[in-house]
Amino acid sequence: MLRATLNKTADRVAAIRDKVEFLGPTLARLTLASVFIGTGWGKLNNIGSTIDYFTSLHIPGPAFNARLAAGTEFVGGVLLLLGLFTRLAVLPMAFTMVIAILTAKRDDLDGVRALLGFEEWTYIVLFVWLALAGPGPLSLDAVWARMRDRHRSPQPGLPKPALRPQT
Repeated sequence: MLRATLNKTADRVAAIRDKVEFLGPTLARLTLASVFIGTGWGKLNNIGSTIDYFTSLHIPGPAFNARLAAGTEFVGGVLLLLGLFTRLAVLPMAFTMVIAILTAKRDDLDGVRALLGFEEWTYIVLFVWLALAGPGPLSLDAVWARMRDRHRSPQPGLPKPALRPQT
């Protein structure tokens, strides 16, 4: 009796989980998008002060790298918002956060505990998760995948293409 109750409860929990599992990647994408669209836009619109800041951090080629970081954040944020090319977009964004830790946060980095407390580290973790798990079903990537799969699968009632023998 107890076992049947536990199994029924587990089945109900699994059914609820299946209905709301889209929330994880969707909320992660939207949260990251709102942060990075804002920071990227701010850097792009104040590029002179961004270049000065990069210069003060002794980042090589500060003018180029300031524009690169700002563009990566803004364009990457827009792509995350749309859920478009998500797995690709998060890679340069994660790299930008690694550079931020190694330059702007270097003096505050005195151990693993400090690293784990950086918001940049949290962003990296979320970027890695999105790269591995994908953007979720509420994304243009998912729409594109469904369209691609529809075009790849044979239409009902049509014969499957014959296999040609290898020569």
